[in-house]
Amino acid sequence: MAQVRVTRIAPGGAAGAEAEVAEAGAGDAVAEAGDAVAEAGDAVPESPVPPPPATPDPTAAEGEADAPPVSEASAAAPVPPEVGEGTAAGLGLAALHNILSLSGVNVACTVRTANDPDAGGPIIDLTGDDSGLLIGRRGQTLQSLQFVVNMIVRKEFGEGTRVVLDVERYRQRREASLRDMANKVAERVSQTGRSITLEPMSAADRRIIHISLAESEGVSTESVGFGEDRKVTIIPKR
Repeated sequence: MAQVRVTRIAPGGAAGAEAEVAEAGAGDAVAEAGDAVAEAGDAVPESPVPPPPATPDPTAAEGEADAPPVSEASAAAPVPPEVGEGTAAGLGLAALHNILSLSGVNVACTVRTANDPDAGGPIIDLTGDDSGLLIGRRGQTLQSLQFVVNMIVRKEFGEGTRVVLDVERYRQRREASLRDMANKVAERVSQTGRSITLEPMSAADRRIIHISLAESEGVSTESVGFGEDRKVTIIPKR
């Protein structure tokens, strides 16, 4: 199983074998240590002479008292409160870790922002050797993964919360590409006076098209079709 570490392109474009070994090694080490202790016990004389008691060093004791205890928790870097337990970002990140661990993909997940005003919640970036597998055709795999994470988060924080997943800034590239295409098609529609229907898109992609042309003086947009065949038609204004 691969390790998981703990951050749109025009339409048509683009973790324990080791744990088992470690556990086996630890088991062998414990067994060897036990054998060594047993052998040492056999070698001990029946009436051992106790060694003289050691004189305590008050200076050393004072030094030890002054030295603060070092623990794993205190040495670890603190988790930002907005990404910790009890937050949408923290819950989304935990849910994502569980899903990806079961999937066996090698990616790192980091919170880009805990609450993006435009997105309506946290944005989580996914990077790594297998990150491309999480995009899928026209971003469908990424969209499905985001849907599952949002279902988990919204049970705790309500329907108004939205977690956005992004792979290697794919969504930014996709959005820029869609906006560029929308403007070019709108210009053509204005020149010819004829409507143009785009190929089927996801709801998120269609929304980008609608928003991009919402203030256009020459064209309007509407969604047509059903289900996976739903698409956007760009219509000239009369």
